[in-house]
Amino acid sequence: MNDSNLPCPCGLPSSYGQCCGLIHQHFAATGKLTAADAEALMRSRYSAYVLDLLDYLLATWHPSSRPSTLTPNEPGLKWLGLQVKKHVRQDAEHALVEFVARSKLGGRAYRMSEISRFERVDGAWLYLDGEIG
Repeated sequence: MNDSNLPCPCGLPSSYGQCCGLIHQHFAATGKLTAADAEALMRSRYSAYVLDLLDYLLATWHPSSRPSTLTPNEPGLKWLGLQVKKHVRQDAEHALVEFVARSKLGGRAYRMSEISRFERVDGAWLYLDGEIG
């Protein structure tokens, strides 16, 4: 995202540069993941999908479930928003985040609802898997 003053795609009332951009830029510079909790990681992953930050998405995926590659967004795909419905910290190393992500492609609207599982590994929160609703 060229203008870090634009609203953050994740839906929080902050600029990208003061929200997910900080997490993405730190990763780009150091290779380290810094999301404070599973919800922050979820939001930063949504923003990474919006911005096609495929390296970040792969790095934030748990090694046991990480795909070997990801494909960029289809031309014309427009991400419309993220709503985090629930964040549950199960214990120090495990959390659930329930969310709805909306998008539009070819004039058709899509809604994806998921309960995602996250695990903290070596201090970094990682996306494990999710149950699509």
